[in-house]
Amino acid sequence: MSARGGRQSMSELRYRRLLEHNQRLREDLARPRIRVSEASASLIRYCKTTRDHLVPSVWGPVGRSEDPYAPQGTKGPNCCVIQ
Repeated sequence: MSARGGRQSMSELRYRRLLEHNQRLREDLARPRIRVSEASASLIRYCKTTRDHLVPSVWGPVGRSEDPYAPQGTKGPNCCVIQ
């Protein structure tokens, strides 16, 4: 009797896993999507309009006051402060 109960619980487990997998697939199907051409056009537009300070060959030299990667106001001869 325990062997039959084990088979039944295994089949119930498989059935439950299939239902969960089916639900995940339905959620994936319901997720909003955009076309690759629209996504790539949006990415190109972003890259053309957003200034990247790490690529001065494209955007030209950046002043120290505008550069977020430049060291900010150092105190003394050292650039680092140890506390």
